[in-house]
Amino acid sequence: MRAPRPGRQVPQGASWDGEGTNFSLFAEHAEGVELILLDRDGGQRAMELTERTEFHWHGYLPGIGPGQRYGFRVRGPYEPAEGLRHNPQKLLLDPYAKEIGGDVHWGDEVYGYHIAPDGDDDDRPSVMDSAGSVPYSVVLDELFPWGDDRPPLTPWAETVIYEVHVRGFTMRHPDVPDRLRGT
Repeated sequence: MRAPRPGRQVPQGASWDGEGTNFSLFAEHAEGVELILLDRDGGQRAMELTERTEFHWHGYLPGIGPGQRYGFRVRGPYEPAEGLRHNPQKLLLDPYAKEIGGDVHWGDEVYGYHIAPDGDDDDRPSVMDSAGSVPYSVVLDELFPWGDDRPPLTPWAETVIYEVHVRGFTMRHPDVPDRLRGT
């Protein structure tokens, strides 16, 4: 499989467009992010997400669609005292996943730190792969037959969201017919 195309930072998570899937993950302190595609038989294909916009790592994969199982592996500092516990041995769920599958199979491999016989040693990262023991994310089909309409792809920084009381707004609006005002 080819390396991912650059893709977009928004929306976050996995977004299928009918031809492929855009993946975006916020990881502020990461030094690298791998997208892991999981086969039903337990096989894994790792792809480096090389595009980074602000703190979002992203990439687009043509041909990847609904039902694809995936997760992330994130490289970065392992400094528990600072709250940083990056461990590329751990398969991470997409925090924006709209569907997840699999179960947790409790064992030492699910922990991000070394399990010592005489007590936990969270100063050392675990070297055990967690992929077969933790849930995974799943690409979801959210397409709706919009016809020629397309999302505006307006960045959040340029988006305005406001709330309006519909009854009060339509009651006084001159373009709303009298019989429909306030409804």
